Amino acid sequence: MALSACSRTYDVVVAGGGTGGTAAAIEASRGGARTLVVEEGTWLGGVLTSAGVSAVDGNYRLRGGIFGEFADSLAARYGGYDALRSGWVSNILFNPRVGAEIFSSIAAESGVEVKFGTTVTGIGRKKGSGNWMLRLSDGSRVKARILVDGTELGDVARSVGAEALDDGRTVQDLTYVAVLKEYSHDVLMEMPEGYDAEFYRNCCLNPLAEDIDGNNPKGQKLWSPEQMLSYGRLPDGYIMLNWPIYGNDYYVDYLALTPEERSEAFRQAKSRTLGFVYFIQHDLGYTRIGVADDVFPTVDGLPFYPYFREARRIAGRDTMTVDAARHPYSYDLYTRAVAVGDYPVDHHHYANPGWKKLSHLSFGSIPSFSVPLGVVIPVSVEDLLVADKAVSVDWEMNGAVRLQPVLLGLGQAAGALAAIAARSGRHPSEVPAAEVQSVLLDHGCYLLPFLDLKPGEQGFRELQEQGIRGEVRGIGRTVGWANETWVNLPVNN
Repeated sequence: MALSACSRTYDVVVAGGGTGGTAAAIEASRGGARTLVVEEGTWLGGVLTSAGVSAVDGNYRLRGGIFGEFADSLAARYGGYDALRSGWVSNILFNPRVGAEIFSSIAAESGVEVKFGTTVTGIGRKKGSGNWMLRLSDGSRVKARILVDGTELGDVARSVGAEALDDGRTVQDLTYVAVLKEYSHDVLMEMPEGYDAEFYRNCCLNPLAEDIDGNNPKGQKLWSPEQMLSYGRLPDGYIMLNWPIYGNDYYVDYLALTPEERSEAFRQAKSRTLGFVYFIQHDLGYTRIGVADDVFPTVDGLPFYPYFREARRIAGRDTMTVDAARHPYSYDLYTRAVAVGDYPVDHHHYANPGWKKLSHLSFGSIPSFSVPLGVVIPVSVEDLLVADKAVSVDWEMNGAVRLQPVLLGLGQAAGALAAIAARSGRHPSEVPAAEVQSVLLDHGCYLLPFLDLKPGEQGFRELQEQGIRGEVRGIGRTVGWANETWVNLPVNN
């Protein structure tokens, strides 16, 4: 690729301001790297903001690093952590617009440069230069020492030849989330294209539902309409509509589609969501509830893109598996730990016609877990890192790693690694995990999910360091939606 004389040089360029990409940019810039984010939309934050999934899944007791900073900022904005428990799906809910404002503020304060409304249209490397060369949709060109894929689907990693982790499994359902609000007047919408009440009639208890001993035909509990709508109630009264029970989940194998085919599939996913809103208004009788007109700056009021639960995962230096989560000391991955999670293995497949063969994955049992540094480092391409759902995890474990706090942790680790590599002139694959772990501990991150001590408490760092050296071991256990690991299991806990 030819470069003009006016091209700008960066230590780190993050292609995509997704959840992990945003954290990677913030951490890289704080690490002294001149950092640029290239983001197609106008918000940072990815799943948490641009896709509208403004209900944090898990890690409520593992608030460290950038995730902890973001959560504390939300609590300060809304008047405390109790105020964030406005719905029953999460302990941390918020308006996506507020989340985007917070991420933009943190990024700006950290010195991150951002090009919104911009995509990468070409990537190359001049032989012997050691730099990535990127052509952008605004006509500019930039150079980067380290390239980070912060996109939702891993398209950048694929475009530069990163080897895929091909385990041949079925992609999870996606969801076009909607944020609703209650108006002071009726806001009945016109019937959307392709509307069929059959898609929605078993979403909750209502006269149209098939009630089979309190469950719908797929064996899911039938909640009341009020409970369905309060599931994603946001602190300011808005409603996040991300309902997996005959709601707005939508199945399509989007990773196998061309850009044009994806566009059409996402249009149909939008129609499925708008049909759900129509059903809520016309069949459930909530005539004053409609799509909010003051959250997303889009023509239809819906998020910038769908909630993708699956990406094109790379083959990395490490691969995280469910077995490694269940039996961490049978592997050495914990010695390279850089991020933590406590959510179960949660797969969404009920919109898939073949859901019966996959339904056992909806609540896979694991203890809380760590993810190693090598999942962000491709085996086949130097000076490239991956910072979102395209990290190297197996298909089943993706159901737990895909959640927002884990992506923020992995993004922060990728950013720390990128800054170290750029400053020292090494490839990321040459940087020992211990160097990255030291930076993350400096910044209040959990490496291992030990609940004994919190960041900032006396002995926290020492306990974490002893853990990654194998000098102490955690006792993990499954506890519903908030799994645990303790070094010293509390009495009567």
